[in-house]
Amino acid sequence: QINLSVISQYVDYLVSEQNVKNVFVNGTTGEGLSLNIQERKQLAEEWVCQGKDKLDHVIIHVGALSLPESQELARHAAAIGASGIAVIAPFFFKPTNKDELIAFLQQVASEAPAVPFYYYHIPPLTGVKVCVEELLDGIKERIPTFQGVKFSDTDLLDLAQCINKNEREQFAFLYGVDEQLLSALAIGADGAVGSTYNYLGQKTNLMLQAFAKPDLALARKYQFLTGEFLNFVIKLGFGVAQTKAVMTFVSGIPMGPPRLPLVDASEDFIVKAKAKLDSIVWPDGN
Repeated sequence: QINLSVISQYVDYLVSEQNVKNVFVNGTTGEGLSLNIQERKQLAEEWVCQGKDKLDHVIIHVGALSLPESQELARHAAAIGASGIAVIAPFFFKPTNKDELIAFLQQVASEAPAVPFYYYHIPPLTGVKVCVEELLDGIKERIPTFQGVKFSDTDLLDLAQCINKNEREQFAFLYGVDEQLLSALAIGADGAVGSTYNYLGQKTNLMLQAFAKPDLALARKYQFLTGEFLNFVIKLGFGVAQTKAVMTFVSGIPMGPPRLPLVDASEDFIVKAKAKLDSIVWPDGN
């Protein structure tokens, strides 16, 4: 079951310990697609409420397989004052081309006409392979609130083409593959949304600062160390359940078990992941 009581503590932890001031709610790590509509609304409300005056942006993922459900969630997010909404492509009956995908997104975005809208591109999970570069062509005419993309794919050529072609539009490109963030920044990504920033947000912020200076050698050190940890845990079997376990032992906040069909991280995983994370010496000495 969802546990709303920890969200206040969670917000304070992100802000004070990780220097993370923006959240993306009910996405992949939050098991948004495993929750029912009521649960998603309750979580959205709690994050917006607890984040007031503490968080800069609370973006609510409102994607669903059912168009009416997605529209209902979009209206709800607008009503509670979310900073933005995001939508994945439906992934059972899939859109097969750009026009079908935009038609779906437009029907959701139009239910929240004053709220910035993001497309959540995650083809490894949706199987919808429509190139974002193609999708963006003329999208502002169809979806006036369109603000940008959460780009969770390793296709950096597609991302580069998007950024190159859309500099005039001022779209935001938020990258979602944490172990490749520095590569995405190098070609012009504006920011990142990812699971590791729950517990490595402070380290990633130091990488962003180093990149901005620019001190690429230092930025690379941070990226390589994040990659070293992820490479280690991926070999052990790393998914949402394991991410919850890591966040629990790093933050001390009980993230709870996942919902079936996902199953809890093993004790063996937790011991090995904790030892690996503890063994990393970061450039800032911690």
